[in-house]
Amino acid sequence: MTSEAPDRPILQIDYCRQCRWMLRAAWMAQELLTTFEDELGGVTLIPGTGGVFMVRSGDAVIWSRKEEGRFPDITELKQRVRDHIAPDKPLGHADRKRPADP
Repeated sequence: MTSEAPDRPILQIDYCRQCRWMLRAAWMAQELLTTFEDELGGVTLIPGTGGVFMVRSGDAVIWSRKEEGRFPDITELKQRVRDHIAPDKPLGHADRKRPADP
């Protein structure tokens, strides 16, 4: 079996199976694969325990629920992944800043 682009990064999403976060992890993987179809080599889901929800690229932690104290908003996660793997890639509406509160 060969890969089209073995040099593309593969993201890893560690999720807590005890907390039933597989669907959340799978949805985020789908969103990331759709957004970064030319930049990513894949997304691997890793079941874990203890409330883990972490997105990594190699040794680099892109998002950690433990460190952030919350789950990422999908736009925020896409921006962080972009900044790590494809800093020059525009994200369209996800790059637009929200208007400031009056």
